[in-house]
Amino acid sequence: MLNALLGLAVFAAVALIGWAIAELKAKACGYEQNEEEKKVDEQLAEALHKNGFSEMGISDVIKNISTKGFKAV
Repeated sequence: MLNALLGLAVFAAVALIGWAIAELKAKACGYEQNEEEKKVDEQLAEALHKNGFSEMGISDVIKNISTKGFKAV
């Protein structure tokens, strides 16, 4: 019984330490796009919109998905 509790405590401690490291790493290593990357993103977005792409909202997605399955042919 004591070994199980000790194992659970060690597991929880390792999980919390790993979580803390991941959080600190995300805060310490930030990424910002440079001007060239921003221009490329804007050009790609313009090209998508010229070809008829539009981002769908949740109501559009619900209208387009099949939630009832498929009928056999």
